[in-house]
Amino acid sequence: MPIDAAKALAAEPRTGEISWDHKDVQLYHLGIGAGVPATDPDELRYTLESRLHVLPSFATVAGSGSPGVISGLSMPGVDVDLARVLHGGQRLEIHRPLPVRGRATATGRIAAVYDKGKAAVLVMRTEVADADGPLWTNDAQIFVRGEGGWGGDRGPSARLEPPVGAPDKVVERAVREDQALLYRLSGDYNPLHADPEFAKLAGFDRPILHGLCTYGITLKAVVDTLLDGDVTRVRSYATRFAGVVFPGETLRIRLWRGEGEVRVAVGAVERDDAPVLADTVVAHS
Repeated sequence: MPIDAAKALAAEPRTGEISWDHKDVQLYHLGIGAGVPATDPDELRYTLESRLHVLPSFATVAGSGSPGVISGLSMPGVDVDLARVLHGGQRLEIHRPLPVRGRATATGRIAAVYDKGKAAVLVMRTEVADADGPLWTNDAQIFVRGEGGWGGDRGPSARLEPPVGAPDKVVERAVREDQALLYRLSGDYNPLHADPEFAKLAGFDRPILHGLCTYGITLKAVVDTLLDGDVTRVRSYATRFAGVVFPGETLRIRLWRGEGEVRVAVGAVERDDAPVLADTVVAHS
């Protein structure tokens, strides 16, 4: 069996030093579609170094995401075919507003291994802290097809009760044809998002957009639409990747206001609102 749950959970955490500066932040923001219109004062906060703030989802790529999901797939007890791997979900907890430039220690480990029958789910946790203390905690849920069935813990359900009533806001965001090629420069070079031949091996007729790119596009929409453009109000952000996005499509983002949170659902307009992100919650101050 390629996944040995006990060995994976017992493995020593991997620790690495990461750093980033304004260029990394700007590249990430451009990779999730910021800068349209280019001279809009609200967009310049994402693109111009003299006004720059940091969207919290930048944490998923800071320091190229080190130790990162791909690194986690080579942890002791884990030996899987990358073509069978899908990103199932993501949860980010922000402990302090992210600085425009920083140096920190990232510690990554496999926090859980779940047996879903026809697949395994690995929860890869990355905790990041600098000299002043914790900055953020990232949990990536990695879905590995064909690797379940050993009788292990199925784990908790990620499904939430759907929001009640009509959304408070609906916004649409166009995904550029070259969006994945730009986004991957922030550190996720999985060929699934660029190489048509590899995409076919994974069961897709063409490369798909990174789930974390959709994740970032969506958080930016929430911040800009319901949080007064204030990135420091975000406390946590969790989602389940319910479907794929193809570069060139349009995202329809539905937003429901709640007490201290925003519920979100995202669909692909050109495919009859096929679900893309589900069970999505942004907690905020």
